[in-house]
Amino acid sequence: MLTVVLACAIVDIYMEKSTMLTATSEYALRALVKLAQLPGEEMIFGQTLSTQCRIPANYLSKLMLVLRNSGLVEAVRGSHGGYRLGKPAREICIVDVVSLFENVKSETKCLLGEDHDCSDEEACSAHVKYRRVRLAYIDFLTTTTIASIAKKKPLKKK
Repeated sequence: MLTVVLACAIVDIYMEKSTMLTATSEYALRALVKLAQLPGEEMIFGQTLSTQCRIPANYLSKLMLVLRNSGLVEAVRGSHGGYRLGKPAREICIVDVVSLFENVKSETKCLLGEDHDCSDEEACSAHVKYRRVRLAYIDFLTTTTIASIAKKKPLKKK
């Protein structure tokens, strides 16, 4: 009984902190969603963005440099400066962001650690089920825009 309770607690902790994205990609998405929620051409200071998105300021500045260099973000210096989106949120897919910080591909190393890339021709025992998850993940990244995840939806009451 104790083993089952402990296993459930470990799964709960893992699920709370686990996404299929690196922390860097997750932070970048948080920042872009916040920028997408700004009205009109409004800008936000880096420190404010850092606080509101719960991203360490030094980390945020490095992220924003990559996002600016890719054209997804505009940065303006000075007292009236800050950050804003470099193009409309509806034109930025999640894959555009994630691919700046990590390798996004539909093929993957073997989930079970075998010495080959998993494929339909050379599949491990987990390949069929994991392939479906991976394809759904790629579909999510390529079809979901920053605009669609920036919409604030009211919480459903139980």
